[in-house]
Amino acid sequence: MVGERLLDLRKDANLSQEDLAKILHINKHSISSYERDKSEPPDAVKIKIAEYFNVSVDYLLGLTNNPAPANQNNCIRLPQEFSEHARKELTDYIEFLNVKYRK
Repeated sequence: MVGERLLDLRKDANLSQEDLAKILHINKHSISSYERDKSEPPDAVKIKIAEYFNVSVDYLLGLTNNPAPANQNNCIRLPQEFSEHARKELTDYIEFLNVKYRK
């Protein structure tokens, strides 16, 4: 799955294997091997790929079809001083909105 996703991402970005290899600081033959599923990139390379293409590692691995990284996936950052009561109230309101707008 990593190979297929990597190939699609690279082509969508109009990059050659050589271009991507330079960006990731690896050799072109490694890119070719990954894309053909002849070998799997080490975790550190998977992370570099995900960061460069702004996708999640889960997407690269085929665990999700949503390419968005988790930290950009409909998240709202709450202030640290938000009390547990306020968090519970917010959770209840989100559930209310889910019911209200469910089709």
